Amino acid sequence: MAKATKKENSNPRKLTGVVVSAKMQDTAVVKVDRYEKHPKYGKFMTTSKKYSVHNPGNAAQEGDKVTIIESKPISKTKRFTIVTDQE
Repeated sequence: MAKATKKENSNPRKLTGVVVSAKMQDTAVVKVDRYEKHPKYGKFMTTSKKYSVHNPGNAAQEGDKVTIIESKPISKTKRFTIVTDQE
């Protein structure tokens, strides 16, 4: 009986944010802001989250606006990769 091959995520999450740190080798920290409504009070507010992302060749520097895409786990904290714009 052949093993079932695990297929890649066909619809990975894409997020856009700003690089806040690029001091590590092949890793950057990207801050992603979301605009959401407070569940009780109804006021709209900005919430942010930081993601450790794979930055191959240290291409992205601090202050760059980047798009990140979900990928397989690269390390303990890295689950996203920076997308290179080919358009």
